[in-house]
Amino acid sequence: MLKILGRTSSLNVRKVLWTCDELGLAYEREDWGAGFASTRSPEFLALNPNGLVPVLIDEQGALYESNTICRYLAARFGHGHLLPVEPRPRAIVEQWMDWQATDLNPTWGYAFLALGRPTPGYDDPARIAASVEAWNRAMAILDQRLAETGAHAAGHDFTLADVVLGVSVHRWIRTPMARADLPAVQAYYARLKDRPAFAPWALDEVP
Repeated sequence: MLKILGRTSSLNVRKVLWTCDELGLAYEREDWGAGFASTRSPEFLALNPNGLVPVLIDEQGALYESNTICRYLAARFGHGHLLPVEPRPRAIVEQWMDWQATDLNPTWGYAFLALGRPTPGYDDPARIAASVEAWNRAMAILDQRLAETGAHAAGHDFTLADVVLGVSVHRWIRTPMARADLPAVQAYYARLKDRPAFAPWALDEVP
């Protein structure tokens, strides 16, 4: 039995849970992080010295970094589903997964903590505006890609790239802010919401 440590309000936890559901994997989940068991405890830090969720535990031990966990699960249990075996198609999937982590995610940090999950200290109007602008600019790149494929981030087929991007799109749509008009992203989000495995993690109350 797989065990996943992390709270469902975490975007990174939800992408792992969605991956498990797409693959039909059984798992147990424990709440860790803000408002729950402390990720700074010696017990947790022994599993992930960064003190962040999620952590996956299986018979081989602990694994952290959400996109890595998703890749591991798909490679181990997916048999080519979600993550292609051939090098080039797989690289395209991983390209968009890495883009989500390194190019998209850094744009929204300040805006989300100011507007989506109000946090003390995130109240500078200029920094909020700059973060919103950068977030919309990054999302426009995704919109262009989706307009080209007419389907999913890596092409016609649904892949892990859509899992990690899907939770980010959900956050962009649910955060109360001025959003760019991105019709391809909106259509993409509607397609993702039709997937039964996404429905439990597209939570209206949790950006």
